[in-house]
Amino acid sequence: MKLAHISITARDADRLSTFYRCVLGCEVRRPPRVLSGPAVSRGNGLPGCEIYSIWLTLPGTDTPFLELLQYKGDRGRDLPEVDAPGYGHLSFVTDSIEDTIRAVLEYGGAMVGEVTNFGSAERPYLIVYVRDCEGNVLELEQAPT
Repeated sequence: MKLAHISITARDADRLSTFYRCVLGCEVRRPPRVLSGPAVSRGNGLPGCEIYSIWLTLPGTDTPFLELLQYKGDRGRDLPEVDAPGYGHLSFVTDSIEDTIRAVLEYGGAMVGEVTNFGSAERPYLIVYVRDCEGNVLELEQAPT
């Protein structure tokens, strides 16, 4: 068994796709599609559902990939809290945490915490939690060079 993909339900899948492509270097894995019909509804248990689906490769790997789904008739949702039960966050290693933070903010994301050194003064290992443009929590890490 292996992990196939990670899915994020989006309010605006195109905007979220732009964020992940421009900020984190994801790439489109296949053209976007609309999924609907009896098989889709049987599979997810949502009668009459229609889903706009975008698949992105994650940086440095072909699998698992990132699946962005926008359901017709969005029910809305509060911002997920860092300590809320359930899936917590996606974590990305970056060469420059400051450059990535600037891109996060430029593309509509937000800060959650502040850059913190989990290493030492001689070998800093920097981490910070941020939100993508829809409020999902991401952890950014910069390992010692």
